[in-house]
Amino acid sequence: MRRASTLASSVLSRTLATAHGGVGVGVGVGVATSTAVHHNQRLLQVALYGSSSSSGGSYTRWWSKSPARVLSLGVAGALISVAAAQEVHAKEPPPPELVPKDVVLYQYEACPFCNKVKAFLDYYDIPYKVVEVNPISKKEIKWSDYKKVPILMVDGEQLIDSSAIIDKLGGKIHSDKRADSKSDNDEEKKWRGWVDNHLVHILSPNIYRNTSEALESFDYITSNDERAALYEAAETWVDGLNGRDFLGGSKPNLADLAVYGVLRPIRYLRSGKDMVEHTRIGDWYTRMENAVGESSRIKA
Repeated sequence: MRRASTLASSVLSRTLATAHGGVGVGVGVGVATSTAVHHNQRLLQVALYGSSSSSGGSYTRWWSKSPARVLSLGVAGALISVAAAQEVHAKEPPPPELVPKDVVLYQYEACPFCNKVKAFLDYYDIPYKVVEVNPISKKEIKWSDYKKVPILMVDGEQLIDSSAIIDKLGGKIHSDKRADSKSDNDEEKKWRGWVDNHLVHILSPNIYRNTSEALESFDYITSNDERAALYEAAETWVDGLNGRDFLGGSKPNLADLAVYGVLRPIRYLRSGKDMVEHTRIGDWYTRMENAVGESSRIKA
């Protein structure tokens, strides 16, 4: 919901600019990224054209005679589109009484498994602190018998293993978890397993492929095979969506959050840009960015 006011402002600004400059109104309200928003946009276009001719000349005359009317309809349409977008892509913050009071994530910043956990926390608006672990000395987690990351401390309780963390924390904040169908649960479980057993294992070469992309202390030069594997995985995921906005339907499920989380470290590196350019995953990724919204990480 924190993104709603920004989205509304952006859409209204474009609508106002459109009405003032006389550009096609469809551009001013064309913020649809989902079927629901596209439907509202079409309704607005019908309202704008009314009973006038479909020719450009008729539209131009109608516009020139009544710019205030177009502006009013354009603003109304923009607000409808924003409302629809919020409905389809709303975040899911848990009830305040179920939100943990003290959450600390011990992590490596680029770790795909750590980023899975962060995507979950961000989507559910659970505030958390981050402790960056030195990958060599690991002095920050010497207190723990578990010597890997992520480690998530939740109100004094240690949770380990990214998928187990998400399951445990999800159970805490969704004690009344909706009764999804068994097929939905099976599909979600299958794709979460695919993330852990396949996707994360092709990411490391793509994060650290060369010095211009990641850590300058690494010189990880590889063939094009890693890129091909990344593109294939992205296409496999899009095929799995089967035309849906998210694997979860109108909103992300845990599999969506897992894929998004492990891809987030590379999205704006060269490898991630190449992935979006050469596969169909870009639209889904943008929807996920909008759905997850701003980080709930507490700044030190």
